Amino acid sequence: MWLRVSCNLVFDIEIPTPFILMLRPRSGAQQWIERDEFKITPNTPITEFTDDYGNLCQRILAPAGQLSIYTTADVETSEVLDLDFGAPFVEIQNLPNDLLCYLLPSRYCESDRFNDLATSITANYLPGFNQVAAIEDWLRNTISFIPGSTAYPISATEVYNKKCGVCRDLAHLGIALCRSLSIPARMVVGYLHELKPMDMHAWFEAYVGGRWYTFDATQNGPKGGYVAIGYGLDAADVAVFNQFGPAVYPIHQEFKVERIKC
Repeated sequence: MWLRVSCNLVFDIEIPTPFILMLRPRSGAQQWIERDEFKITPNTPITEFTDDYGNLCQRILAPAGQLSIYTTADVETSEVLDLDFGAPFVEIQNLPNDLLCYLLPSRYCESDRFNDLATSITANYLPGFNQVAAIEDWLRNTISFIPGSTAYPISATEVYNKKCGVCRDLAHLGIALCRSLSIPARMVVGYLHELKPMDMHAWFEAYVGGRWYTFDATQNGPKGGYVAIGYGLDAADVAVFNQFGPAVYPIHQEFKVERIKC
């Protein structure tokens, strides 16, 4: 399916403020970017770099006054999620070197605290995809997805204790559970077609059977229409904007996902 995604952010800047943005999707194994636009008003010098996770990031020094950032892209992505029950667990010694970081505890995913729970959830399931699918089902049935319930990132431990959270929170707990079983898992942020309410979305991917698979406990079942913007260990790595200096929040933000052709 072909989707047109867009993001419109407006800030009121009091003093010149450095920003790092992560707003441009890149082509990869599961999506193809046919066209994209990136506009900043007023016209502001911008530089782009690729971070340690392969994300496209933009640096600007925002001038004082109103700042508008608009991005849009036409993306080909799958209409259905790939499912591969039986895809095997990849032994640690056979993992690519650049995936080893996704096995370790991180700021919001304390995987060293969840081995007993993960073992209990996945008992009697085949190692690999089936274990992750069991974790996804457990999250869907145990942790309530409540948009707007947390205003800032919370850790997997906090999510487990609270028993509810936003998409980012469910992803953190899913990642921690996977890593506790030595399954590489990473956070993904981006767009989802027909998400309600429409906003930036977060989900997680797990590496089994020699590739990454998408898992999202906030949805009732597998569906396509995902457009990834950023990947990382957890939410600390995938913010669509980071600013430095006095706190700055959007005075307007709007995200859209439209189907443009089959």
